[in-house]
Amino acid sequence: MLTITLLLISNVFMTFAWYGHLKHKTAPLVLTILVSWGIAFLEYCFMVPANRIGSNSFTTTQLKVIQEVITLVVFTGFSLLYLKEQMKWNYVVGFAFILLAVFFVFHDFGGAAAQPAAAVAQQQETAREADPTM
Repeated sequence: MLTITLLLISNVFMTFAWYGHLKHKTAPLVLTILVSWGIAFLEYCFMVPANRIGSNSFTTTQLKVIQEVITLVVFTGFSLLYLKEQMKWNYVVGFAFILLAVFFVFHDFGGAAAQPAAAVAQQQETAREADPTM
């Protein structure tokens, strides 16, 4: 849950860094870039620990998919509430397809639960130590 929380916080910062300036189009571009860069730094302060912690429980692919879904949820709220944009039916259909992608990434089609990369590497190392001919 900590990973999800950190990803959520990081995505709020990143969404404002990338899109918040669209409400202030008269601001000088150089200032906009510098402010966005500062906000993006805060995003990294949450994203890096989220990925580090999350890699103990999820594969990197699963982490990326989680991050993308959170990004879309945060961005949707941002665009509706902050930018006052309208939700269209085709956006909802597109998001539904993304949720379908989440199903395929997280579903265990092989019978064994997906393991984080660190766990797989540890198992391989243990096997090599037990049988040096590997």
